Amino acid sequence: MISVLFFGRLRDLLKCERLELHHRDLTCLADVRAALVQREQSWEEFLQSKQTLGAVNQSMADEYTPVNDGDEVAFFPPVTGG
Repeated sequence: MISVLFFGRLRDLLKCERLELHHRDLTCLADVRAALVQREQSWEEFLQSKQTLGAVNQSMADEYTPVNDGDEVAFFPPVTGG
């Protein structure tokens, strides 16, 4: 299983904080995004946005970052600081 977490405004927009996905056929972060959109079509606008950032095991990740069984994947909007 892969644990998927949503943070910030993204969590509010999706009305979801956390869910689990079966690892089967998920090899990279892009596959996780696609599986989530397939699961809930209304999430596509938010998850496929180039502004939505991703992390695997608390490290920033790009679409080609591998995912493995037991990993934690997080999605969140851009973060600004001051």
